[in-house]
Amino acid sequence: MPTYKLRGIDVDFPFEAYECQKVYMEKVIEALQNRSNALLESPTGTGKTLCLLCATLAWRKSLGGFSTGRSKKSSQSPDRDSDEPSSQSGATNLPTIVYTTRTHSQLRQVIQELKRSNYRPKMVVLGSREQLCIHDKVSLLHGKAQTHACHFLCRKRQKRHCIHYPQVADYMKQNPHLGDEPVDIEDLFNIGRRYGPCPYYLSRELHKVVDILFAPYNYLIDRGNRKSLKLDWQKSIVIFDEAHNLESLCADAASFDLPSGLLTACISEAKTCIDLAVSRREDSNDKSRNPDNFAILRALLLKLEKRIAEVPIESKEFGFTKPGPYIYELLGDLNITHKTASKIINIIEEAAVLLEEDKQQKKNETACRLESFSDILNLIFRDKVNAHADFYRVHVQEAETKATEILKGKTSRTLSWWCFNPGITMQEFSRLGVGSIILTSGTLSPMDSFAQELKLDFPIRLENPHVISSTQIWAGVVPVGPSGYSFNSSYRNRDSLEYKQELGNAIVNFARIVPDGLLVFFPSYYILDQCIGCWKNMSSVNSTTIWERICKHKKPVIEPRQSSLFPLSIEDYMAKLKDTSSSGAIFFAVCRGKVSEGLDFADHAGRAVVVTGLPFPTSNDAKVRLKREYLDQQAQSLKEGCQALKLLTGEDWYNRQASRAVNQAVGRVIRHSHDYGAIILCDERFGYPNRQSQISRWIQPHLTCYNKFGEVAFKLTRFFRDGGMCSPTKLKLLENGNIADGRETKTAQPLDKSYSESFSTGLKPADKACSTNPISVLREVKRGNSSSQLGGILPANRSFLTPCKEGQASELMQSSGHGFKDKKSIPCGGNKQQKNHEVIDLIDDSLLDEKPSKEPQLVPLLTKKRKVLNIEHDTMQHVKNTGDHASGAQRSGSSDHPFMLTSVKVENTRTSDTSTMVNAKVHLLQKDEGAALADAKPLGPERTGFHLSTIPCGDEETKGSVFLIQVKEKLSSAEYKEFVGLMKALKSKTMKIGQVLQCIVRLFSEPERLPLLDRFKDYVPAKYQSLYEQYLKTNVESSTSKTRN
Repeated sequence: MPTYKLRGIDVDFPFEAYECQKVYMEKVIEALQNRSNALLESPTGTGKTLCLLCATLAWRKSLGGFSTGRSKKSSQSPDRDSDEPSSQSGATNLPTIVYTTRTHSQLRQVIQELKRSNYRPKMVVLGSREQLCIHDKVSLLHGKAQTHACHFLCRKRQKRHCIHYPQVADYMKQNPHLGDEPVDIEDLFNIGRRYGPCPYYLSRELHKVVDILFAPYNYLIDRGNRKSLKLDWQKSIVIFDEAHNLESLCADAASFDLPSGLLTACISEAKTCIDLAVSRREDSNDKSRNPDNFAILRALLLKLEKRIAEVPIESKEFGFTKPGPYIYELLGDLNITHKTASKIINIIEEAAVLLEEDKQQKKNETACRLESFSDILNLIFRDKVNAHADFYRVHVQEAETKATEILKGKTSRTLSWWCFNPGITMQEFSRLGVGSIILTSGTLSPMDSFAQELKLDFPIRLENPHVISSTQIWAGVVPVGPSGYSFNSSYRNRDSLEYKQELGNAIVNFARIVPDGLLVFFPSYYILDQCIGCWKNMSSVNSTTIWERICKHKKPVIEPRQSSLFPLSIEDYMAKLKDTSSSGAIFFAVCRGKVSEGLDFADHAGRAVVVTGLPFPTSNDAKVRLKREYLDQQAQSLKEGCQALKLLTGEDWYNRQASRAVNQAVGRVIRHSHDYGAIILCDERFGYPNRQSQISRWIQPHLTCYNKFGEVAFKLTRFFRDGGMCSPTKLKLLENGNIADGRETKTAQPLDKSYSESFSTGLKPADKACSTNPISVLREVKRGNSSSQLGGILPANRSFLTPCKEGQASELMQSSGHGFKDKKSIPCGGNKQQKNHEVIDLIDDSLLDEKPSKEPQLVPLLTKKRKVLNIEHDTMQHVKNTGDHASGAQRSGSSDHPFMLTSVKVENTRTSDTSTMVNAKVHLLQKDEGAALADAKPLGPERTGFHLSTIPCGDEETKGSVFLIQVKEKLSSAEYKEFVGLMKALKSKTMKIGQVLQCIVRLFSEPERLPLLDRFKDYVPAKYQSLYEQYLKTNVESSTSKTRN
């Protein structure tokens, strides 16, 4: 295991570290040594979590040994809120690492990373009662009902008690080594099932003596949960992994919404408590519960309901808004103040216990709604002073009223108290004296606004590059569609029929070009529904809808609005992806939806992601509008005091929210160092410099802005044909002789506990490759079997595979029996291009036919059913001599084929019933001459309309491509058909070459086509050059004569 000395600390790392990994670990150690905060961005697949763990634990180990083998006497009562610090890292005075992430499923993956490292600190994972309770009855409850039931059964001297809780202390004494090896939630649960101690309280006792504590975000963000942790915060460091949503989580945790329905339920529960207390007094003379207290509570709630209903709302759109401190005025009218709030909270706690006892008797598992009101009071009156209220806004919104409520004369309203300063939560860690706060994620950009929102100083920042090479990523801005209509999803354009049709035609092309899984993200559910509805109902002249054309290439799945249906949609996507009867699946989703958040679409699950617009927050949403107003007011007030201070305005925040959502969505693809994929941004606004500066730093060097859709189709097709094959995984597996034996493992971000298993089962590697063409060894594999399993690709450098080298690739091809003698022809490395091309007869009849070829075709990475190129030819002519390149090698082949081409089809049914053919790539071969193609002088972009900035015109192949594209642009459709017919006649020898040349001269004789005459001469075989010159001379004389006349 390699050891790296970083800032004087020896860091054991399980693999040879990439440079970006060493930089990342160095930044982590720098933050810890300086007790500084850090913002660290590193793309998914760079081994971020493993680097974070190794660097942090190496620093901790340098301060003293881990607390393994130590235990502490267990307390005999459940954990209560306490600010008293306990011993840190056992009996030592060493810091504790608090590692948090969003979900337990993500924590499960972090534990797996810890197991791969060389470090064994004492550790524990904290979980909820719902996850850890093993009591037969309490485990069936949920939420606070479960918490109260647990507390009730764990009290001393109760007739009914929990048999598991008393066993915790003895088990801890007998097993002091618990936590010395990594344990997960499931491990603790199994210990409880097998040996008897309560897993929940076992973890609560163990966390007092550990070196590293793992927990979800809410254990730190929520004040109540945080107080339950027995930690000395001044000797702790806090890590937030996957922190890209931390600002919104902090703001939400400090806010509340009180809808009319919840308030009505609270009033009903208070009435129930009155009845229960009275009944107990009458039946059993039980006076432990005073019904008068519950009557007071109910009266307060009724007054609050009336007060909210009386709030004047002049506009339903804007509602009623007041500054944050107004909440104290509103509640003060009801005599709810700092003095009385604690008493009301105590009454609610009594009510909750009374309701829980009644529910257990009646076997009713409904949650106690009164506790929600208790949480609201705790939030409002959490501090003795009300200074924090300045960061809030009070808002009353009138919602849609049900018919039954209208008849009763009631209105449905929601009282909200929204926090617009997420830093309130994070600044509490500073007040507690936490040594360092490290925030890390794959998508933190743009960082400036992120730091400003959290109101913390982050002197250490990092935006890491990816570990992939440039051949593994294609990133492009697509400003126009196939027919040239601009892509702009703003509210002015998104509802136009032209926009929706153009976007649909573009997606048809992407569905055909991109192999396997394709993700398409819309800015909102509204736009998604509008576009798909249009595509299903609007048909072209040939009665084929855009939706049918998409389904022809890939089976669709649409992200549901209901969260409960989401696991089923993932299963559906995976099933369709593995279905060999189609060429993959396409997932239509929305930015900020579940698909865009934390899911792993590695390898074939996501070969490309399309973002169809900028996902701005809903501008007319009250919360968004008030947030922008709040930031503008803050910026204005602070700007008056400090002119040089760069402040976050409402408009800045609004724009960066859109950029952050885009970064999160595009991060679904290219999930490890051997993965590859495309990022397609279909909105002209992505071409603006200010927009591109907010895209994740690792994407920016690869991002290209295109001017024509044909260029996009050409480059994207070539990427999946050549670039994707440069993935080290593919070449190394092939070198080993059997793709099916290539085994890699990757700890991917799981989907969720309920469906991660089905999603982690990927497509098995292929066991078959074509042998009819040299490139086919790398290209054609069985459907669904050309990659290792989805959950089985190692991130970053975790693979035994090594990047391909020219020599290895050369040996591969030679050993395969395909006679590859030129190493340069192997598609490998950052700047290496595949020089051996499939070639198609230009004179074939199918050039004039819309139907795709029925003959076997060589398709990159796919089988016959998985077409990357929709090539419109019945016959594909292959170069028999694989050394036939423009470098001067001897050509061989049929003497009847003087001209050859490879074409890419770009579909567009907006303008005609047939698809437009854009010859995006052409390879012309001379019939008899062995010399290389002569250098062609391309027409300028202003004359051809074709932008040459994206075409490397340094090689003969692309110069020929430019020429044939110019021919198609200069000729009308009928003339182009005539041109192709002349080539066909030449092939079938129904016309002499002299007649063919004479007709071509006539086609090119128009003034604007004269440059084509000179260019075409470069491709005329040498023995016919004099004849062609004669026809040119005759044409010039004829033109001169006409001019004089």
